[in-house]
Amino acid sequence: MFTSGIVVFLSAVLVLAKLPRRWLLRLLHYSLAVDLAVSAIVLALHFGTFSGVMAATFAGLLTSLATSAAKRAFGHIQGNLYFPGWLTLDVSGRA
Repeated sequence: MFTSGIVVFLSAVLVLAKLPRRWLLRLLHYSLAVDLAVSAIVLALHFGTFSGVMAATFAGLLTSLATSAAKRAFGHIQGNLYFPGWLTLDVSGRA
């Protein structure tokens, strides 16, 4: 169950990691909505067995911990303002 939850969580992390920085930082502003959406989607996908629901619940919990940690580490964008975290990312859009 926990291994399946970790695999589901890592797949969500890989999808979020492929987003452009500005989009990711904008999503981190809505971290609760991201947590609820990911949890609802993985629960809907894995509904039907006890182990599937437990794996989805564990993945949702890990996602919540990861978004909270990422918001503190990298900050978030609200509107056009960047609120940096412990690490400041270049969000100027220049390469």
